[in-house]
Amino acid sequence: MNAIIKQVEKILFNAGIEEYKQEAKLIVESISGLSLDKIIAGFEIRNIDKIIEIAQKRAESKVPVQYILGFSYFMGEKYIVNKDVLIPRDETEILVIECYKLLKDRNKKIDILDIGVGSGCISCALAKKLIDKDIEILAVDISSEAIKIALENADKLDLIRKIVFRKSDVYSKIRDFEKFDLIVSNPPYIPIAEKCNLQKEVCFEPKVALFATDIEGVEFYKKIIKDAYKFLKIGGFLAFEIGINQADIVRDLLIENNFKNIKLIKDLANITRVVIAQI
Repeated sequence: MNAIIKQVEKILFNAGIEEYKQEAKLIVESISGLSLDKIIAGFEIRNIDKIIEIAQKRAESKVPVQYILGFSYFMGEKYIVNKDVLIPRDETEILVIECYKLLKDRNKKIDILDIGVGSGCISCALAKKLIDKDIEILAVDISSEAIKIALENADKLDLIRKIVFRKSDVYSKIRDFEKFDLIVSNPPYIPIAEKCNLQKEVCFEPKVALFATDIEGVEFYKKIIKDAYKFLKIGGFLAFEIGINQADIVRDLLIENNFKNIKLIKDLANITRVVIAQI
């Protein structure tokens, strides 16, 4: 392994960074502008001082490396991120893949509502995977700052014609005549009581996108499920990312609100991470 990667690994490891190996590679690749293959092959790295500076900043501040670098990867694409949006997670890729499966064979116009757009990763990834379809995504968020970042990401990925952005608190600015084949959301689902148990890195992310105010963390699932029937087309789908131990609660909420064909999808750790249901 290249000496500079080893040096960065040591800085991060000594600071207790769990994923120090992955982060070291990311920092060196990003700052040097070289691929990992070229770095290992011994291509000259001209900005070693800057690489060490970034590594030390990560080690000392515990600010997530994605915020320090200003970007994160999601489903193979690079997304702009800052303190106003959540850092895209691997679990959310499962949500996108399952939504794609629901819609990939549709031949008519597809309308999607993304509640809590954040960085725009869900909307952009779906728009990209369904690029050959007649698709329109309405992406909403309560945060103007998040919408600005999502808009930048959609523009950067040349998806601006597929996605409409709007400031809305759940359905507050959705018009009665707007109907959707799919409502998708990765809402705030961490119970506020768990705040003190989280990794320090998580505390740098926007609290409005992380925490629900109720004990079980299902506040936003209740809100979205309760009025979903007003905005879903006949046979339309609702798809959520959920937190640990929330599957049974969310499933019961869906049943109570007359949803059917409820499907629970697990991640690689055998934790239920996605719930899909049909109106």
